Amino acid sequence: MDLELTGRRAVVTGGSRGIGLAIGRALAAEGADVALVARDNDALTRAAEQVAAESGRRVIGVPADTGDDQSVAAMAGEVVRQFGGVDILVNAAATPNTGGFSEDALEGEINVKVQGYLRTARAFAPLMTAQGWGRIINVAGLAARQTGSVVGSVRNVAVAALSKNLADELGPQGVNVVVVHPGATRTEQTTQVLTAMADARGTSVEEVERAMGSTVSIGRLVTAQEVAAVVTFLASPKSVALNGDPIVASGGTRGTIHY
Repeated sequence: MDLELTGRRAVVTGGSRGIGLAIGRALAAEGADVALVARDNDALTRAAEQVAAESGRRVIGVPADTGDDQSVAAMAGEVVRQFGGVDILVNAAATPNTGGFSEDALEGEINVKVQGYLRTARAFAPLMTAQGWGRIINVAGLAARQTGSVVGSVRNVAVAALSKNLADELGPQGVNVVVVHPGATRTEQTTQVLTAMADARGTSVEEVERAMGSTVSIGRLVTAQEVAAVVTFLASPKSVALNGDPIVASGGTRGTIHY
């Protein structure tokens, strides 16, 4: 299937590692030019050089803190200066949820993951509506449907609500907006995250991963590349029938029916 992404211009926040980097790599592999956005300029430069070498596409790194209005505005201006416009925005900038957030962290997490997503959407949506086409994909997480972390649940539910509001507002102007809920996902940080969870629970890394895998319908954690494949489809013109409603990219949750 041709996803019709050749020549499209994409911005991926949280793009220096994990799911964000996997998404940037997948979009570039399908022919898109990609701006990777993150705070760590050194990691960003390495990631952009690697993805460009792999794909042969134009891939740039633009440092920014999505928790800051001026930083987002400067980033958007630089991307538009270099690309001439933007067709696709993927928001994936967030702190990994190890289940260990304190409630004191709520304000900061809302600022980065919810207000940050809104900042970038406000920066790029006018360009998309002016051209009559665009895609905004907001990466949230299954904590939106589970208890266990007040901060994790609140920030992801808020991203879902934000996405639905934007979808209803922008959909008639040719811009589809969806929220993607990955479950526990294997990335380059998985060992670190599992270790933190094991320490918090007083158990082993192997036991934590086994317990997590047992709740997934496919029997294991999905990978960042598998989540990226879903997002890449959502970024394409082929996804026009999907707008506003959540997409769950988790490998399936055992025992629960959502309808």
